[in-house]
Amino acid sequence: MAPTRRTTRTRPTGARTGRAAPRTRLAALAAAVALTALTGCGAADMTRQASPYADAKGSRTVTLSVQSWVGAQANVAVAQYLLEHELGYRVDTVQIDEVPAWDALSQGRVDALLEDWGHPEQEKRYVDDKKTIKPGGELGVTGHIGWFVPTYFAEQHPDVTDWKNLNKYANDFRTAESGSKGQLLDGSPSYVTNDKALVKNLGLDYQVVFAGSEAAQITQIKQFAKEKKPFLSYWYKPQWLFEKVPMTEVKLPAHEEGCDADAQKVACAYPHTPLRKFLNARFADGGGDAAAFLKKFRWTTEMQNDVSLMIAEEKLAPQEAAARWVKANEATWRAWLPS
Repeated sequence: MAPTRRTTRTRPTGARTGRAAPRTRLAALAAAVALTALTGCGAADMTRQASPYADAKGSRTVTLSVQSWVGAQANVAVAQYLLEHELGYRVDTVQIDEVPAWDALSQGRVDALLEDWGHPEQEKRYVDDKKTIKPGGELGVTGHIGWFVPTYFAEQHPDVTDWKNLNKYANDFRTAESGSKGQLLDGSPSYVTNDKALVKNLGLDYQVVFAGSEAAQITQIKQFAKEKKPFLSYWYKPQWLFEKVPMTEVKLPAHEEGCDADAQKVACAYPHTPLRKFLNARFADGGGDAAAFLKKFRWTTEMQNDVSLMIAEEKLAPQEAAARWVKANEATWRAWLPS
């Protein structure tokens, strides 16, 4: 998302479509996992700072915005590896949340954003009106946010996959954090999420509980699965965790165009969103081979998940994971290089 991350809104403190009091209990673990997942170069949160390599005219440097979920980190890792090893660029990466990343991109503090889950307000402001950002094409991956239960629970209780039956199972999903209500586990409050409105507008006896980050949410889901406990979670595709913890989606009311336009009245499912890339306008026009390469960068969900698994499960450094993927997939990435 988080992940996730797609609508015109973000939730307080920053939704994967981006995207918390309960998160303190897992803060240390989440921080450690997040630190491992980030690249070693320029990984600090520079939302209010400028990378020394961004918008550097006449130099072979590129600055990429990297979001907190591992799929986005996989995109950046492979793009960085190829820019450095095949095209001879110096690459810096900057960790920024979803909406601030648009501001940084517009101002030239970063050159490219490789996985956007849909921010129409920012797109209108910066692409249509100010023309400081240009579309960079589709990533090749379609994103979808939804509510999921573990498949082992869905097989025992098939009707749980219809939202109309969720209240029947609220007691099964209760936790200490959700009190007398069932728990709907969300990740980072910076991800795109309509969940509080959905719970209210669908009349569900649930409490949205934020884990605090994708890493912390994954830790909780894995623990539930290890103990074969039932859980209901906001989650998203593509995401490597489905290969480790099979989950089944709960069917929410069908998504229709405009059904999520009013943040307070949302009562429909999340859409399926082709994920897209965006470039700073000056970089898009004058970024030479690097800009041309990033516009051509396009891979599949399976490819992204391959790299994500190496980073998150095998604990490889992102550039090690990228190197392994690049070695095995030359026929794919050669097509991305400028002629």
